[in-house]
Amino acid sequence: MTATRLALDLAVTIRHDGHGGVADDLAGPEGLADWVRERAALLDCAERPVTVDEALHTAVRELRAALRSLFARAVRPGPPSSADAHRLLPEAEAIRRLNAAAALVPTVPRLSWEPDAGPTVRLRPAGSPPAADRIVAALARAALTFLDGPDRALLRACPAPRCVRYFVKDHARQEWCTPSCGNRARVARHHGRRRKAQGDAP
Repeated sequence: MTATRLALDLAVTIRHDGHGGVADDLAGPEGLADWVRERAALLDCAERPVTVDEALHTAVRELRAALRSLFARAVRPGPPSSADAHRLLPEAEAIRRLNAAAALVPTVPRLSWEPDAGPTVRLRPAGSPPAADRIVAALARAALTFLDGPDRALLRACPAPRCVRYFVKDHARQEWCTPSCGNRARVARHHGRRRKAQGDAP
């Protein structure tokens, strides 16, 4: 679930801006800094705050481009998000980027066993890698886990007018990423039928 959440959270930093255009929540380093801070526990950087510089900003945006390109492949035969359908990376390059980013930080299994719980094994970074590498590698590993897992089959590009988000289908009848997108799609269909009816009228 953590992998699905992180992968989707990164992908949907490209979104509809509410005015007919596309917004990028990671347009600048400050946007990425806020985004990372909100997910510090998931990215295992809560104890060591990260300084977001241009290098980390570029690395995360390149990773996002790779992820969205592979999301476009995952939703076939449905159409990809319209936000980047015209500029998707070649699939081999997208896969290379994800694999390279995941390999930035080697991991080792670590056992923990709390007194009132069962034993758990988690992969932890080996050594003391830079915080920026840990973030990029954690995001890449989340993307790899998501793409290799069962939630990939439930991935969809929202078909609502102007929406550019991807989402995981939670139930059989879900068609849109949010109820507001569903409302917008129904309104657009209603107006389309009215226009057609008026055009067909003598």
